[in-house]
Amino acid sequence: MSLPALSSDTDRMLQVVGATPRVDEPRARAAVEELLRALGRDVAAEHLTDTPRRVVDSLVELLTPQEFAMTTFPNDEDYRDLVLVRGIPFTSLCEHHMLPFQGIADVGYLPGDRLVGLSKLARIVDWYARDLQVQERLTVQIADHLEHQLRPAGLGVVLRAEHRCMSMRGIRAAGAVTETSVFRGAIAGDERMLRRFEGAT
Repeated sequence: MSLPALSSDTDRMLQVVGATPRVDEPRARAAVEELLRALGRDVAAEHLTDTPRRVVDSLVELLTPQEFAMTTFPNDEDYRDLVLVRGIPFTSLCEHHMLPFQGIADVGYLPGDRLVGLSKLARIVDWYARDLQVQERLTVQIADHLEHQLRPAGLGVVLRAEHRCMSMRGIRAAGAVTETSVFRGAIAGDERMLRRFEGAT
């Protein structure tokens, strides 16, 4: 079965895990300073003098994933059952409001000829989460990467997250959790497998 066409954004990220956009930090700091002024704040006030640097440093940290190699191994034992890592924590930034959304990811796959190092499932989640994101796209990007690199018999990605743009502003629905999922291959049509992603056996 051939892989589905990948978006240009996803293709770019798949080529080299570690390529992130260059940040013009002086320009970013000047922009934060101007934003503070536009919001009527005195940027010369003692508590605000270093705020532009701190804001930029925080954003760079949130938007810069750690480089990693997608280590895989031969499936010598011919293991064909579900490999599922639950509760992978992640934090991302909503690209609409630049407020964080945080949650957990459950990522699993049915092995084909290759197995992946378990920590790499968490690293894939972290890599795509450290961007300006929407949860739906993040879910698909994780699935695309796993499918492209591992070519499993099936895969599943479930994200559950609380969005600060929904809990801190607007409707202020604190505690509301958004769930998104992608299931492909042999997992997509298998009720028993889908129940395992829900925590049932």
